[in-house]
Amino acid sequence: MASNISEDLRSGALYYHRTPRPGKLEIQATKPLGNQRDLALAYSPGVAAACEAIAADPLQAAELTIRSNLVGVVSNGTAVLGLGNIGPLAGKPVMEGKAVLFKKFAGIDVFDIEIDALTVERMVDVVSALEPTFGGINLEDIKAPECFEVEAQLRQRMKIPVFHDDQHGTAIIVAAAVRNALEIGNRKIEDLKIVTSGAGAAALACLGLLVTLGAKKENIWVTDIEGVVYDGRNTLMDPYKEIYAQKTDKRTLDEVIDGAHIFLGLSAGGVLKPEMVKKMADKPLILALANPMPEIMPEAAREARPDAMICTGRSDFPNQVNNVLCFPYIFRGALDVGATDINAEMKMAAVEALAALARETPSDVVARAYGGESRTFGADSLIPSPFDPRLILRIAPAVAKAAMDTGVATRPIADMDAYIDRLDTFVFRSGFIMRPLFAKAKQSIKRVIYAEGEDERVLRAVQAVVEEGIARPIIVARPSVVDTRLKRFGLSIQPGRDFDLINPEDDPRYRDYVRDYVEVAGRRGVTPDAARTLVRTHPTVIAALAVHRGEADAMLCGIEGRFVRHLRQVRDIIGLAPGVKELAALSLLITSKGNFFICDTQIQTEPTAADLAEMTVLAAAHVRRFGLEPRVALLSHSNFGSHETLSAKRVRSALAIIRERDPNLQVDGEMQADAALMEDVRRKSFPHSSLSGVANVLVMPDLDAADIAFNMIKVLGDALPVGPILMGTAKPAHILGPSVTTRGVVNMTAVAVAEAQTD
Repeated sequence: MASNISEDLRSGALYYHRTPRPGKLEIQATKPLGNQRDLALAYSPGVAAACEAIAADPLQAAELTIRSNLVGVVSNGTAVLGLGNIGPLAGKPVMEGKAVLFKKFAGIDVFDIEIDALTVERMVDVVSALEPTFGGINLEDIKAPECFEVEAQLRQRMKIPVFHDDQHGTAIIVAAAVRNALEIGNRKIEDLKIVTSGAGAAALACLGLLVTLGAKKENIWVTDIEGVVYDGRNTLMDPYKEIYAQKTDKRTLDEVIDGAHIFLGLSAGGVLKPEMVKKMADKPLILALANPMPEIMPEAAREARPDAMICTGRSDFPNQVNNVLCFPYIFRGALDVGATDINAEMKMAAVEALAALARETPSDVVARAYGGESRTFGADSLIPSPFDPRLILRIAPAVAKAAMDTGVATRPIADMDAYIDRLDTFVFRSGFIMRPLFAKAKQSIKRVIYAEGEDERVLRAVQAVVEEGIARPIIVARPSVVDTRLKRFGLSIQPGRDFDLINPEDDPRYRDYVRDYVEVAGRRGVTPDAARTLVRTHPTVIAALAVHRGEADAMLCGIEGRFVRHLRQVRDIIGLAPGVKELAALSLLITSKGNFFICDTQIQTEPTAADLAEMTVLAAAHVRRFGLEPRVALLSHSNFGSHETLSAKRVRSALAIIRERDPNLQVDGEMQADAALMEDVRRKSFPHSSLSGVANVLVMPDLDAADIAFNMIKVLGDALPVGPILMGTAKPAHILGPSVTTRGVVNMTAVAVAEAQTD
C-alpha cells in the first residue's frame, strides 16, 4: 500500500534518515573504559561479581544492569501506520522512531526488535523468550485480531509489563477526552450513545476502556468497512467485534448516527458527513482520529454543529490525540516500581491523570507557547498539550502508585515526593526546548527573509517552515537558480504561492533600496556608488533593507561569509533598539544535561560591567520566550570574592547593575562554572546565594571565555547548538554562521518569529 505523503516530504524524510549516519539510534557506554582496571570491572573478571549477585537474587538485575530502564519495542510489521502489512524489515524505521520517543520524552532506553513471525504462536514464543533482557515490552503495529491474542498470551506468560500501544495508548487518551467531555456536557457515561467508524485494535480497545468507565454495550454501535456490526453478520467478523454486535436491521453509519453523543473515528478520511453530524445529540463529542485526513475536518464539523467538541490526531488543531501523551509516562511509572504488569487500574490511573491535568491551570510553558494566552479547560482543551512538561510529573507517579496499590510493584517507591523531584530533573534535561517557540510562532505568522536564499539548507528549511506554518518566507535569490535547485532537491514549494522572492539582479525596488541605504548608512562610509554595488551583490544588505522598510518582520543571514561583515551591515541598516548601547550574541546549547544559554559568544571582546549587565537583561528576555524562567550565573575564575582581579571586580559590579535594572531576575555571581551548574557546590562556597537549582544562562566575563566554552561544550557534550541569537537590534536579525544545518535554520526561524511577535 503506497503512502500519500508528498514527494518533498518523502525526499526530506529519506535525507533525514540517511545523514549524517543511517538510522535514528546508537548505543553509548554509560561507564568509563579508560584504563585496564575499568575493563576488568566492566568485563572479565569483575563482571562475574554482578553475575553472581543476580544469580543469588534476580531482583539485583534492576540495580546492576540496564534492564529496569530497558523496553523492547516489538513488531512483526503486519499493520505499520497506514502502510499495512509491509513486513518487519520495512517497519524498522517506525520502531526506531518509537524508541526515540521513549528516550526523549521519558528517558527510557529501547531496543527495537523486528521479528519475522506471522502466527500468534510464533510471536508469543519469540517475545516471551526475551523476558530476561527487558523491563517491559511495547508491542507495535501488529494487525487485528491477532494483536489481541498475542498480548493476552504474553501477559499470562511474562512477569514484566506488556503493552500494545496501538490499542491502549489511543484508548487512554480517548477515555480522558470523554471523561472531560462528560463534565462539560453534564452527562453520565452510562446514558451516552456511542458510534464508531472503524473496528480495528485501537477502536475496540477504546470501547473496552469506555465500558470500564461505565458505558453500556447496548448503547455502542460499531461500523467498519462492511457497515454496521450486527448480530448474525458473517463478513469480516471476529470474537472481539462480536461483543458489540447489535440486533438491528440498520446497515450504515448514516442510519445509526442519529442521536449519538460520541462519534469515535479510527477509520478513513471523510466518512463522517456534515449532514450526519447535524443528526447527533446536543454538545456531541467528535473524535475524528484518522490521519492525515480525519473522518471530518474540524471546520466542517463546527459549521454543521457549533456546539460540538472535536478531537483529531493532527497537531494543527486543538485536542490532538497523540499516543506520545501517555505511553512514555506509563512505562516510566511501571519501570520505576518494577511492575510485573500494566493492569486496568494503572491504565485508569493514567486516564484520570490526563483528564485532571487538562483541568489544571495551564503551566507557564504552555501559556508562553500560545503567546501568553492560557488555554483553559473547555471544548478546545479536553486533553493536555503534548508539550506540557507536567505530563511526566502527573502520569508516571499515578501509574506507579496504582501498581503499588494493586500489588504488581516489585520495587515500591518509599518516598513519592523525592521520586517526583527526580522526574522534575528529567523535564529540565529533556531537550524539547524548541516546542513552545514553534507553537507560539504558529499563532501569529510573521514574514522572515533569508539572505542566502539559493543555499540548499535554506531552501530545505523554507520547505519545512511552510509545512510547519511558522512563518511566511521571503528569499533573496535568482529565480532561475531557485527553480533549478527546487527540482534538483525534490522540493514542492513554489515562489509566489509558498514564499516570496527578491531577485538581486532585477527588482523594481532597486532604486528605493539604494536611496534608503544611503540614508541610513551614508554617515558610516556608504557612498551612493558603494550602495548601488552592495544592493546588487550583498544579499544581507537587501534582507536588512527589507526589514528596515517594513517589507519583512525578521531576517536570517550569515550562512556565507564572515560574521563581522554581516554584523556591520545589520548594525548600519537595522540599528540598535532604543536604550541599547551595544549588540551581543546569545547561543543555546541543547545537551543531555539540560539547556544552557551562553553569552556573549560573538561580539564584545572585553565587556565592561555595564555591558555585562545589558547583555544579561537582554538574554533574560530571550530565554523567557522559550517558556523558561532564566537562572543567571555571572561566571568568573573568582568564586564569590575569592579573587580581587580586575575581571572579577567587573563581573561583581555587573551584578549590582543587573539587580537595579531587573530586580525580579534570579541572578548571582561572580562564581566559578561548577558552582553555577551544581547547587551543592555553590551552597558550600556561598550558602546565601540567591540563585537556586542549575543555572541555565551563563554570562561569560569576555569573548574568549564565551567562545571557548561554547565550542568545547558543543563538541565534548555532543550538544545541539541554536543560534547565535543577536540581541539588541531594533528589529529581529540573526547571523547564523557557515556551519548551520537545515534544522538550525528552521529553529532560528521560530526564534525570529517569536521575537517579532513581541516587538
